[in-house]
Amino acid sequence: MLYDLNRLRAGERQEQSRYTPSKFQLFHFTNNRLIMKTVHKTLLIGLLCLMHAISIHANPKKSAKIETPPHVESPKPNQSNSEKLTIAYIGQDQINPPILPYFLSKPEDDGLQGALLGINDNNTTGRFTGQSYQLKETQLASDGDAIAAFKQLVAEGNRHIIVNLNSTITASLAKLPEAVNVLIYQVGSSDDRLRQEDCSANLIHLLPSRAMRTDALMQYLNKKRWQKIFLVIGPDETDKLYANAVKRSAQRYGLKIVAEKPWQFSIDDRRTPESEIPVFTQGFDYDVLVVADESGLFGDLLSYRTWQPRLVAGTQGLVSTAWHFTHESWGALQLQKRFRELAKRWMTEQDYAAWLAVRSIGESASRVKSTDFDKIKGFMLSGEFALAGFKGVPLSFRPWDHQLRQPILLTTDRSLVAVAPIEGFLHQKNELDTLGFDLSESNCKMIK
Repeated sequence: MLYDLNRLRAGERQEQSRYTPSKFQLFHFTNNRLIMKTVHKTLLIGLLCLMHAISIHANPKKSAKIETPPHVESPKPNQSNSEKLTIAYIGQDQINPPILPYFLSKPEDDGLQGALLGINDNNTTGRFTGQSYQLKETQLASDGDAIAAFKQLVAEGNRHIIVNLNSTITASLAKLPEAVNVLIYQVGSSDDRLRQEDCSANLIHLLPSRAMRTDALMQYLNKKRWQKIFLVIGPDETDKLYANAVKRSAQRYGLKIVAEKPWQFSIDDRRTPESEIPVFTQGFDYDVLVVADESGLFGDLLSYRTWQPRLVAGTQGLVSTAWHFTHESWGALQLQKRFRELAKRWMTEQDYAAWLAVRSIGESASRVKSTDFDKIKGFMLSGEFALAGFKGVPLSFRPWDHQLRQPILLTTDRSLVAVAPIEGFLHQKNELDTLGFDLSESNCKMIK
């Protein structure tokens, strides 16, 4: 009998498949067993928990006491037992203010509002350092006695005094016997003599000097290759001082003054700017007209009226300033906004200088963790001091004349043109010392 081997083999495989589970069947079977074990364990754990809960309810004394973790409060400002520091401020109305156009006016609180903002900023930090600050204000009439007011403040124990006064009165205050153990923060004058011949160890200068301003301007003119200058000098003594600073800076940076003329005209109905200025500026080959008119008597009339189409710079036109409302870089915009909210106007140079004075005191006090006068003074005038002034670099005081190192803004009425030091003008130690009198140029002989 013949058998079909292929059919027999297929039948054997079919029979074996009835009794031999496949891989899927094995996995399914095993998985069911795992599920059953897991269910049994879960039921057992639930039963044990139920028995434990019943035993605790029956014997509450044996139950474990659950402790609530103590509430941890976030650190609060240190307002109790804070060290208090009073900063005094003296301002005075101008004795002979310049006659400005009716649409221009100098704020009556010029400088004072900057000091008040500095006090607010110091107290913000002082809440966490245990220090508080207050400002004692003294605003004198034009015929007031600034020396008597200064002596009174010193007698009351004030040793940090901000003065927004002219250079003559400031120099007199610094020489008083009462001022020996006082720091006078000078925010009212750019006179180079206060940093040179009339310098004093107790004088701190927050405004840029005339030399710093004219150095900044000449650096920019040098960079633009506008190297021929026509210098126009006003009639006031301060105009002559500014002109001297221009001459020094021009020589320092390789610019040439090709012409120099004093302004001696008074504009009236018969002699208009349109008729006088073209004739006054005729006959010279120059790149820039630099004007020295610190009182603002005529400088604004020169632009667009010169014989040749030339730029105007100096005290009008393109000017050098410590602060301007168009400056918003390096966080300056938030300072502008905070000041405007406080004073309801734009921040001026004097406001910025007074703010810097108060912040210098607050920064030093927070660093030395004390309001002690000697400790604050020592740190402020040391190489470790660095103040954030919203100008992109740390500000510090020069040890040889106590002038605050700071960048200078070059601006027009509604535009920030450049910031000095101009790129490319280097210094072996600090580029800010390319502005103003360097150590080798200084005539200051402070007695420390």
